[in-house]
Amino acid sequence: MPSRTRMTRRKPQFGQSRSHAFNTSKRLFKLNMQTKRYYIPELERWVKIRVTTNDMKTIDKVGISTYLKERGFNPKSLA
Repeated sequence: MPSRTRMTRRKPQFGQSRSHAFNTSKRLFKLNMQTKRYYIPELERWVKIRVTTNDMKTIDKVGISTYLKERGFNPKSLA
């Protein structure tokens, strides 16, 4: 599965893990991707979308139709 989001095009961040002795090793901070079903009223059907938890909060706040319009997505492209 790709680690980049389809909607926001966010990608993982890079950083370092630090031990108690201050030893460093490179690591990857992955996105918290979840698969969620949303009902799209324009399509009159349920659609599975992989989104981050931060995007889920935004969708719950503004609604899926508004969210897709803000991101420039056509609901039919998700079907």
